[in-house]
Amino acid sequence: MLKLTKINSNILEWAINFSAKGNELTIKFPKLEKWINRDDFPTVRQLEKFAKATSVPFGYFFLDKEPEIKLSIPFFRTITEEIPQSFSTELIDTVKIVERRKEWLRDYLIQNGNEKLEFVSSEKNNNDFQEIAEEIKTELGLNKLWAKSQPNWETALNYLIEKTEAVGINVIRNGIVGNNTHRKLNYKEFRGFVLVDDFAPFLFINGTDYKSAQMFTLVHELAHLWLGSSAVFDLRQMMPAENKTEILCNKVAAEFLAPEKLLKENLEKFRSSNDIYQKVAEFFKISKIVAARRLLDLHYIGKKEFFDFYNDYVIAITKRKKEKDGGNYYNTQPMRIGRRFANIVITAAKRGTLLYRDAYRLTGLTAKTFSEFENKFYKP
Repeated sequence: MLKLTKINSNILEWAINFSAKGNELTIKFPKLEKWINRDDFPTVRQLEKFAKATSVPFGYFFLDKEPEIKLSIPFFRTITEEIPQSFSTELIDTVKIVERRKEWLRDYLIQNGNEKLEFVSSEKNNNDFQEIAEEIKTELGLNKLWAKSQPNWETALNYLIEKTEAVGINVIRNGIVGNNTHRKLNYKEFRGFVLVDDFAPFLFINGTDYKSAQMFTLVHELAHLWLGSSAVFDLRQMMPAENKTEILCNKVAAEFLAPEKLLKENLEKFRSSNDIYQKVAEFFKISKIVAARRLLDLHYIGKKEFFDFYNDYVIAITKRKKEKDGGNYYNTQPMRIGRRFANIVITAAKRGTLLYRDAYRLTGLTAKTFSEFENKFYKP
């Protein structure tokens, strides 16, 4: 059996680190150490399987030196000393998937005579977070008490996503790469990202993150869009990176979700409760974790109190049933693809301006699943 003696063993090691699946790969490929030490060599079939397992193209293993793979947009980490030299294949591939969707949608909208979205980058030179928060609410058609009519924060989050998509912004919530359930995203690496475009902007929320934090991520992303700044971010412990834009986006998100004036006006009522976090959360229809973050912003609690609460909160959620985007396959697709984007793709396919095979590629669905999805969710 022919063995590949010309592979670069250094790239085998690079692929292991790149995929962050060290132990898993060692079990799956028992001769891996021998391949690295050049005591043995893989066959074509074995290397194909290894390439698939690490999400590294087959040809990379024959390069003279390790490939340099970068994200196409900035990554802002909360702890700057931990900025990685490389990123997971899951994150890189997810950004690429959304970029392909954005490129196609931009061309499609321009060809069909759509106008630019004037609000994109409209606050590029504005540092007034309260003003930016109000501008976003106005564009989305929300008044200052918009959340009061919602029964809870989960419903408020869904309502906010609907209002966001209604103005031409594409929102995706997904916890895996495309539709590959074997490639789960890690919220500890990133909570979301935004691709700025004046015709086809996309906001991506990491579906593996706690739903209680997703609303803050969404509004943080909206702020990025108004400021005209594409980025990936992790918002560790709800804190921004030491970057002017990130800090401003966090301030906008906090003001949007729990305006300072309203919070101050009701502060005594909140403080009279046995659980101030719960009271604030109920009033603004936000989660307790976002409520605590806002109280920290306004110096009503200290950092130690916030971090103690945050850590206890995360532990409690983890002990309970973990939040996940599972359930019925077809019910998860509108979130994974994005309702607005999916509807436009289906419309284009029905009109004959997009080949169905390209529609399958853009949505990550097969012919059968696309047809089922079309029947269940398409709205002319």
